[in-house]
Amino acid sequence: MDALTLARWQFAITTVYHFIFVPLTIGLAPLVAGMQTAWVVTKKERWLRLTKFFGKLLLINFALGVVTGIWQEFQFGMAWSEYSRFVGDVFGAPLAMEALAAFFVESVFLGVWIFGWDRVSKKIHLASIWLFALATNLSAFFILAANSWMQHPVGTVYNEETGRAEMESIWAVLTNNTLLAAFPHTITAAFLTAGTFIAGIATWWMVRLARSKRPEDVETARTVYRPAVRLGVWVMIVAGLGVAFTGDVQGKLMFEQQPGKMASAEALCEGEESADFSILSVGPLYAGCEDVDHLITIPGLASYLGTGHFSGPESYLPGVYDVQEDYTERYGDVTVDGEAVTYTPPLAVAYWSFRLMIGFAAFSVLLALAALWFTRKGRVSDNVWFGRLGLLALPMPFLACSFGWIFTEVGRQPWVVAPNPSGIDQVRLLTDRGVSTAVPPGVILTSMIVLTLVYALLAVVWYRLMHRYTIEGVPDSVRDESPEAQDPDDTDRPLSFAY
Repeated sequence: MDALTLARWQFAITTVYHFIFVPLTIGLAPLVAGMQTAWVVTKKERWLRLTKFFGKLLLINFALGVVTGIWQEFQFGMAWSEYSRFVGDVFGAPLAMEALAAFFVESVFLGVWIFGWDRVSKKIHLASIWLFALATNLSAFFILAANSWMQHPVGTVYNEETGRAEMESIWAVLTNNTLLAAFPHTITAAFLTAGTFIAGIATWWMVRLARSKRPEDVETARTVYRPAVRLGVWVMIVAGLGVAFTGDVQGKLMFEQQPGKMASAEALCEGEESADFSILSVGPLYAGCEDVDHLITIPGLASYLGTGHFSGPESYLPGVYDVQEDYTERYGDVTVDGEAVTYTPPLAVAYWSFRLMIGFAAFSVLLALAALWFTRKGRVSDNVWFGRLGLLALPMPFLACSFGWIFTEVGRQPWVVAPNPSGIDQVRLLTDRGVSTAVPPGVILTSMIVLTLVYALLAVVWYRLMHRYTIEGVPDSVRDESPEAQDPDDTDRPLSFAY
């Protein structure tokens, strides 16, 4: 394989693997902060036990996310050096802001939270986890600002002398309408993931303890795990509605900015009014859309997702062939290795990743409905199938988020920087033009193999740690370790600085 193919595989493997950890950290951090807030306000021990339990899982997930994410920026300067040369003046700005304004804040206040239980006041300690949660979401904003610029470049001019895209307005980049749609969609998806994570684990524990029939276990199921289930469920409901609304906004914006992504997601060859949404199709999508049969469809829904209209001239949705013709007219009949560039993404990946994203998210809906029923009116369920549903639903939002990310990135192809249809001249870059011309394929292949093996090892470490501390459950007993609760005469009290 050539350097381009290897570089794309390398980045795809590392990025998708890293993105597994991202939604849980973004969503779980505020929820753990909320649990600690509930403990501080109500003084109820169960919230401190839940804070300690889910806080430990949050720390494991965050640590693995940091380790797997560091490599991403190295790839920009090595395997994708031509891309970095072209967009570095713009793309580097939000990445630098993410590191300086967000990641350092995360690290500092997470350290205070980990080591400050018995060293800082209760309110300062609570503020540290909230600041960590805020910085985590701020970090996501800056990363999405960089990615949204690749999807829809704004605030930029093309310098003909240097052949580079140069920043004209950082404000335009940070208020990009693509970013303003992508950020809330990503955050609500993260809360859906975290809500499912909390509800799934708490459901399994509640059912397990309730089935033991021991009074102390049943009481723990009622007073500790049932509140966690209900918390996760209501987060899932609110976040699920947010995902649906923001996804609808993104779909209509995608239709305007990247019509090829929309057409490929529906495997729509020719443009049509009142286009149906395909739930299931059969045929060789890898070879094109001509011989694809749409077996199950929802009338007019595809047009509504793109245009906001179910029927009429306003509902017209361009097809793959229409987009190819339009882009060829705009950007030329470009060839790569003697073959004409296809201006629409791979149909099979775009079509199925979009549906798998929705399909896996549906498991969270199923768990939420089941949990509302089995825990209604103060009930504690011992239904074994309910417990198994909690475990089954756990990985589903992670998979949904991963396929959503795949759809977003693969759907942009063949561009690494998609052109702005409103016309920022020359600020666009085909993926094959972004790969390094100096790094040989053997080097990329070697690094890809090594990274894949390292990431596989980290996956084992992550799973074993998460499994170990999940099956331990909430601590049997906890105490207020804050300085306010300590005995002034306690000789074991840690020393503090005094001036």
